[in-house]
Amino acid sequence: QVQLVESGGGLVQGGGSLRLSCAASGRTFSRYVMGWFRQAPGKEREFVAAISWTGGSTYYADSVKGRFTISRDNAENTVYLQMNSLKPEDTAVYSCARFRREYYSDSYQLPISGSYDYWGQGTQVTVSA
Repeated sequence: QVQLVESGGGLVQGGGSLRLSCAASGRTFSRYVMGWFRQAPGKEREFVAAISWTGGSTYYADSVKGRFTISRDNAENTVYLQMNSLKPEDTAVYSCARFRREYYSDSYQLPISGSYDYWGQGTQVTVSA
């Protein structure tokens, strides 16, 4: 069983920054693509970013490209989401997730939430105007 625990959320003014962390249990973290998703009240869960199992490739939703950066530290079993130039529309619960297949090297399934098998409990990010 894999556990994912997010931290780093909070309240920030528009234009500010936050750094989210997601710590994973187990010894297979480095084999899997990791992703970040978010869900705002009354809206569907949406893809934010993903990172390959090596950390060499990253993928972003158009809405966050150029503002958010995903990274990982396989020695620490942790994936990060650095969020800059935050906007009120970024307000949501942010969750990290593990892709369901190890050593996955393609990209077309990464934005699909059903492609992930383990999820964290989420951390609230609120951006004030």
